[in-house]
Amino acid sequence: MLNRLLSLPLQSTYRIKMVRIGKNCILEIVKFTEQGAYLDGGPYGEILLPNRYVPENSKEEDEIEVFISFDSDDRILATTDMPSVMVGQFGFLKVIEVNRVGAFLDWGLPKNLLVPFREQKMKMEEGKSYVVCVYVDEKSGRIVASSKISRFFDSDTSEYSEGDEVDLLIAAKSDMGYTAIINGSHHGMLYHNELFQKIRIGDKRKGFVKKIREDGKIDLSLEKQGYQKIDSKLDPIVEKLKRSQGFLPFNDKTDPEIIKKELGMSKKSFKKAIGALYKEKRIVISTDGIKLTES
Repeated sequence: MLNRLLSLPLQSTYRIKMVRIGKNCILEIVKFTEQGAYLDGGPYGEILLPNRYVPENSKEEDEIEVFISFDSDDRILATTDMPSVMVGQFGFLKVIEVNRVGAFLDWGLPKNLLVPFREQKMKMEEGKSYVVCVYVDEKSGRIVASSKISRFFDSDTSEYSEGDEVDLLIAAKSDMGYTAIINGSHHGMLYHNELFQKIRIGDKRKGFVKKIREDGKIDLSLEKQGYQKIDSKLDPIVEKLKRSQGFLPFNDKTDPEIIKKELGMSKKSFKKAIGALYKEKRIVISTDGIKLTES
């Protein structure tokens, strides 16, 4: 019965009887008792919202947004506290405790989130943070997390096109580059030789789909491609010039590492950008560097 209920369609917020463990939903108050308010949980029956979470002046038939989980005795429970990561989502969470059961993560609720030992890609350590996916264990019905995140990725990448702007969560580092989670469901690669700014595991960034391979794998970039890429570099260079009294000692002869360090872009991007600025008569290029025009 529990497994059938856990398989109800996933949505961001569920109304009335559309309840899913580990998600937020909007439920109606059906009655009050000494323990708190009971909510209409549809196929789950009445779900308790303990007194400490019941909003003041609440009354029967009021609708309340709540998060649905189980208490330490495996009883279904509602709370108005919302975790930082819900079922079906990825997050970068800190280990609060490690014991004989597994590692427990801070996800914003009083009851910490368990990562069983079998779901740890590497042995987790107290005080460190890891990228995990939150899910409901089919056998126990409990909300748990896993750092073995690859099995949770959607393999169908047909919704993406080259040039699409996407939300990224930096998930892992390898010899090639960084694996990033795309829009909370897919994954792609940022290559070391195309990164001109520092990134760390757990960072959230805006990125762009650079290429979709024949096998469906996605190459990513933190920079726009083509003309849009050049255009996105113009304003940062102009702002840097303004903060430096209209002059920068950089030109097409400057060492690429200096360009990367000072401007956060490749030498190739810098040359194209100053070329565009020169054509627009916004800068003058000399052997000493670049200078803003008076206009």
